[in-house]
Amino acid sequence: MNDGADSQDDPEREGPEKTSGWRGSRDLWLEAAKQALIESGVDAVKVQPLANRLQIARTSFYWFFKDRNALLAALLADWQAKNTGAFVEACASYAETIAEAILNLIVVFQDETLFESQLDFAVRGWAHQSDAVAAQVHQADETRLAAICALFERFGFAPDEADVRARTVYLTQIGYIAMQVKESMAVRVERTPRYVQTFCGTAPTQSELDRFHARLKVSPEAEL
Repeated sequence: MNDGADSQDDPEREGPEKTSGWRGSRDLWLEAAKQALIESGVDAVKVQPLANRLQIARTSFYWFFKDRNALLAALLADWQAKNTGAFVEACASYAETIAEAILNLIVVFQDETLFESQLDFAVRGWAHQSDAVAAQVHQADETRLAAICALFERFGFAPDEADVRARTVYLTQIGYIAMQVKESMAVRVERTPRYVQTFCGTAPTQSELDRFHARLKVSPEAEL
């Protein structure tokens, strides 16, 4: 297997140059690469198509990245920092009860500004083409599971029970991603108290749910 990178990604071989005095920015190229990955997979993450998408000169890419492999590495680093980072941060956040701690974690599942589920799905698809990427996905899963397990242990669950509960929480979410489940926010909010009770054995209080709703900027009375 390979990592989807093209060692022959030569700027002189990629078609007509688009002239422009503006080079964009590293973040702009990275965001375009991420959208291409999400929409069409890693094979679509190539310099000329990205330049066309951005309407920027192809050679501008090389001000920010050495080559396509460097861009792909940056994509993975960004995914790790954002998506895995969101899990770790949520699990370490302050909570007075286990139910509140689980609600902190569910916020991550439901807020795309914190955790990009489509990006996670795309990277997992990429992992089918690359042993190196598959190893990074596996490591991310282990890091996320460890963080959730530590959350349960913090609230007094024995290690073996914490491990199973952590897997129940996490694999449920990964199942949503893998199945590309589409739900309205209203449906998610309506199901949340029962998910919390299933995950930790304790139902959230109304004040805990009120804070959860406020964080997501949703109303529990929203039309289903």
